[in-house]
Amino acid sequence: MKQQGAAAHHVEGVTKGRDGGGRQRAAWGFLAPALALIGVFFFVPVVAALLLSFTDFDLYALADRGVLRVIGLANYHQLLTNPDFLGALRNTLFYGLIGGPLSVAVSLGAALLVNARLAPFRGFFRTVYFAPYVTTLVAAAVIWRFMLHTRYGLVNHGLGALGIGPVDWLGDARWALPAIVLMSIWKSFGYNMVIFVAGLQTIPEELYEAASLDGAKGWTRFRHVTLPMLGPTLGFVSVITLINYFQLFAEPYVMTQGGPLRSTTSLVLLMYEEGFRWWRMGVAAAVAVVLFALVLAGTLLQRRLMREDA
Repeated sequence: MKQQGAAAHHVEGVTKGRDGGGRQRAAWGFLAPALALIGVFFFVPVVAALLLSFTDFDLYALADRGVLRVIGLANYHQLLTNPDFLGALRNTLFYGLIGGPLSVAVSLGAALLVNARLAPFRGFFRTVYFAPYVTTLVAAAVIWRFMLHTRYGLVNHGLGALGIGPVDWLGDARWALPAIVLMSIWKSFGYNMVIFVAGLQTIPEELYEAASLDGAKGWTRFRHVTLPMLGPTLGFVSVITLINYFQLFAEPYVMTQGGPLRSTTSLVLLMYEEGFRWWRMGVAAAVAVVLFALVLAGTLLQRRLMREDA
């Protein structure tokens, strides 16, 4: 009997092993197309850009690959001594470290307002706040250029009503960068707001009732109930917002063309100019690698800080 039981157990184990192997092969079969696409459209371009950054690939190399030379780290050394690159790096850090947190804060505030029980017309306001995100950037840029116009803009009219003189928002190097950040927040906060609203609606109402029984109100409830329960959503929104602001391109390109005095040029805009205006592909690839490293470092740092807070 013992031998029969051992044989049955052996047969069952072999059968399970075959079934497990079949499931693994089936899983890899389903994953293979997605992994192939990721490899072709993500890893291959990243490796190609890294290799290209060690060359002097330019307009002449497009016509004759024989003039293409491997120059090592010369492109990176050139970037470190280039004031335009250093200015673009500073502007990109401003976009990411100032604009990103502001955008998250505005999105969270709007989500709390439109998710409040007593708020009237919640559906209407959610639609209105989300509308800028689906508005074409060129149309939004035209509207904002009018609103920020020195003489006729609504913003300066509002400041004039408060006794403040007109500001040349897009023509003054001191104000152009904050103006771009302001426009970017308006354009993108609706998307994050929708994610926050979805996160808020998953918080059990019993937690708020228990907090109320303990005497918690307002800020205390937000700090000890809403914020911890919204942690994963807040982390996701913070990471994608930081990445988006580090990759800001269309807003400065459409609004100011990187000016005045290159005060709004981002790394992506500089990469575009080097690669497609001056055809210095090697330098543009070096800028792309620096931007990739910046985004990767920012994302890893943010995830680590959130893990420590949790």
